[in-house]
Amino acid sequence: MPGQGRQGRSDAFQRKARREGYRARSAYKLMDIQKRSKIFKEGSIVLDLGAAPGGWSQVALEYIGEEGKLVGVDLQHILPLKGAQFIQGDLREKEIREELEMLAPKADAVISDMSPNLSGNYSVDQARSVELSSLALEIAAERRAKFFVCKVFEGSDFQEFRKSVIDEFGSVRTLSPEASRKQSSEVFLIAKRKRR
Repeated sequence: MPGQGRQGRSDAFQRKARREGYRARSAYKLMDIQKRSKIFKEGSIVLDLGAAPGGWSQVALEYIGEEGKLVGVDLQHILPLKGAQFIQGDLREKEIREELEMLAPKADAVISDMSPNLSGNYSVDQARSVELSSLALEIAAERRAKFFVCKVFEGSDFQEFRKSVIDEFGSVRTLSPEASRKQSSEVFLIAKRKRR
């Protein structure tokens, strides 16, 4: 449609998700990331952090196939998906980390769409976003994951966090997928581990 802005496109992604059976419009963000960065392949082991309602898990499962393994974690309950194992709980809690370690001691890719409950105070929300992304990075580092994808809000400590990703992986790309809302300050960091 001529003159259609990103908000109109994002509403179109919402309708498309319903039509195509994806649980969330964010599925198209991950498709965009996969198209550009090839983070999944047949047989990959994937950790999906902040997995509810399961849109990213659906996309990852399509690429990793039956030989792959996907473990998702979220504070909220996630309806079952064939080929996925889900944990409901807080990744900051020791028991949840232990359960995750038991189910997936290794991972080829760690993907995180975690987002804080928004308070309306941007500096607070941005700091919480970086805190969650740092937790995801820690989990990826523990497993020496080959790929790391995380959503983070841009702001005062964004560059410092980005540097932490580079320190761990060797390089990072910043991407704002087409399916992101125009008014959103979210960006996605995509890192591939360099051989050392």
